[in-house]
Amino acid sequence: MSDQRFIEIMDSTLRDGEQTSGVSFLPHEKLMIARTLLRDLNVDRIEVASARVSDGEKEAVKMICRYAQQINRLESVEVLGFVDGHTSVDWLDECGAKTLNLLAKGSLRHCTQQLHKTPEEHIADIKAVVSYAAEKGIGVNIYLEDWSGGMKDSPEYVYQLMDALTIDHSPLTIDHSAAQENAESNNVQRSMVNGQCIKRFMLPDTLGIMNPLQVVEYFRKMVKRYPNTHFDFHAHNDYDLAVSNSLAAALSGARGLHVTVNGLGERCGNAPLSSVQVILKDHFNALTSINEEKLNDISRMVESYSGIAIAPNQPIIGDNVFTQVAGVHADGDQKGNLYHNALMPERFGRRRAYAMGKTSGRANIMRNLQELGLDLTPEQMQRVTRRVTELGDRKEVVTQEDLPFIVSDVLKHDVTEDKVKLVSYQVSLAYGLKPLANVKVEINGQQYEGHSSGDGQYDAFVKALRMIYKENLDRTFPLLENYAVTIPPGGRTDALVQTVITWQMDSGRLLRTRGLDADQTEAAIKATIKMLNIVENSKKS
Repeated sequence: MSDQRFIEIMDSTLRDGEQTSGVSFLPHEKLMIARTLLRDLNVDRIEVASARVSDGEKEAVKMICRYAQQINRLESVEVLGFVDGHTSVDWLDECGAKTLNLLAKGSLRHCTQQLHKTPEEHIADIKAVVSYAAEKGIGVNIYLEDWSGGMKDSPEYVYQLMDALTIDHSPLTIDHSAAQENAESNNVQRSMVNGQCIKRFMLPDTLGIMNPLQVVEYFRKMVKRYPNTHFDFHAHNDYDLAVSNSLAAALSGARGLHVTVNGLGERCGNAPLSSVQVILKDHFNALTSINEEKLNDISRMVESYSGIAIAPNQPIIGDNVFTQVAGVHADGDQKGNLYHNALMPERFGRRRAYAMGKTSGRANIMRNLQELGLDLTPEQMQRVTRRVTELGDRKEVVTQEDLPFIVSDVLKHDVTEDKVKLVSYQVSLAYGLKPLANVKVEINGQQYEGHSSGDGQYDAFVKALRMIYKENLDRTFPLLENYAVTIPPGGRTDALVQTVITWQMDSGRLLRTRGLDADQTEAAIKATIKMLNIVENSKKS
């Protein structure tokens, strides 16, 4: 029998995460995220919506429930509902959902000032909803909204509510081996209301006001008083303590933690799924169901659908977190991986990179050259290093893809000529009409022409190129994975625009190219032609 504790992970990206300002998922986007969370990432539970919100929300929940039914995971799909008589329960029933996360009031202030009810009245209303849900075959988890405020200001109210909703306070024995196989096998005896089952009590730090010491204190009080109860913890990140507080809750008896992908959520967001997962595993030696190799994939999917960019230095999932910049780090890695820790990029389906710039030095450049299969003499290395440093001083970004061109330019031999040249192009834009593009390119000495319309000027340009590659060369064109535009502060209309495009190659490898120009479309075109040259040169080599 393992002595490791199993912690359930409940992802609330599709409910609490969608409360991020400016975020609204379409029904099919919700389905795609839900499928990835359940099928690929293997999250124990997902909270997918709030009841009564909209027709679009109802359609999304129906789609997710149909999918979950097909893979025998319907019990893992949860919907937030309210103490509103039959309304929320009926909404779930119409959607085919089987688990209601009932939002009750966890502090006296919320009960009396927001609901204008006495504790006894609120308890009676909760019991009525739970009983009706049981009649409909719907299980219930109960949120104690503002539980952190309740424990601070009105603990007697929290205990009154819990006492009324729980009946068994006897000691608890947990079969850890069963828990490892399935989050539902914790042998946690469920609370009963009028003979009906309450699966879990979920304790939120709704306003993000707690620190880890308070979480430990309050959680231990709850677990001691209600030892047979399954408690979840739901953290908010207002003081940047959501991850620390989640770990404190796990250390103090929480059997489930709530997270969101990329830390999305109201105000400052919730505890990020990726960070909570690695801290549970590496610092608490806990067991979870999460497939870590898919963490980066789900983060990129949610980034794309939400429009909320991941910070480059976001732990685990940021672009820069597995990139060494200082040359001394690359040197140490060459001499025994001296700057590695347990967060190996391969663990998350990623790889380590060594940035090149004014602080990178020879070691970083050498690591990149080795990956490209280029072998230089010490004197050649010195000249290439000097050029990279000069570019770094000018704040120019040097990528691995740039390195062969820099080497050729510096050494002045075996010069890599452009295999793909843009001979001419014309894009037109007229009100009420789709943009048109006419493109002439030279590929390995042969000229080709293509034309197309598109949803934008650059889209029309790319579609014309795709037509050339398909009809004339019988080759596939790399897929555009991401498109980012940055301009310097100040808002001048003549400012240089940098466009960074991420491409997915046939091999599945991602390639990033950059273009710089005062015109955004021209910058994107430069990045595209640069990508095509990299592809042609790699085919030659």
